[in-house]
Amino acid sequence: MKKVFIVHGLAGSPNGGWRPWLMAELAKQGVYACALSMPDPEHPKRDEWVGEIARHVERNGLDEIYLVGHSLGVPAILRYLESAPETQAVSGAVLVSGRCEKIDDKKLESFFNSPFNFKTIGSRARKFAIVHGDDDTRVPFRNAEILSGELGGELITVPGGGHLNGSSGWHALPQCLEALQKMMR
Repeated sequence: MKKVFIVHGLAGSPNGGWRPWLMAELAKQGVYACALSMPDPEHPKRDEWVGEIARHVERNGLDEIYLVGHSLGVPAILRYLESAPETQAVSGAVLVSGRCEKIDDKKLESFFNSPFNFKTIGSRARKFAIVHGDDDTRVPFRNAEILSGELGGELITVPGGGHLNGSSGWHALPQCLEALQKMMR
C-alpha cells in the first residue's frame, strides 16, 4: 500500500496550511496519508523529530513510503534519511520550502550543526522533488537549487509562492500533489 507521511515545520501543526487538502486529495486516490504531529514544534529537537519520522516509517516498513516535508520538516526528513538503515529506504520525498544551509538560530541549530551527507541521503530515497516559491523570504531559493542539484530531484518553482504556507494563502498545493503522483507512477 502507498503511504504518505507529512512533516510540518517550526511552530506548525498537522492541520495547518495545505496539509489537510493534500491528505484529502490522496485519500480520493486510495493513498493513505497522515500529517505527523511533531514533538514540541515551538522548541524542536532534531533527535525527537527524526525519531518520530523513523517510528512511522519502521511501523509501515512493508508499505511503499513517501515523505513530504515543509520548511523545518525538510531538514528533519534529510536527517532521518541520513541516519536510516539501507533497509528503511523510502520510495520518494517531496521537499517543500526547505532549508539545507546553516542558519544562525539557536532554536534550530541541532538540525544544521553539521553538513548534510547528500550521498547517503540520496541513496535512501528512490526519487526526490523540490517545491519552492521563487520569492520565499524565510528560506532563500538557493536552498532549493542546492537540494535539487545534490539529490538529483526535480525542481518545481512556484512563482510568487512565498513560503508556501497557510499565512501566505496556501491551503492547497497542487504542485506537491502532482510531484507525488509522478513519483507513484
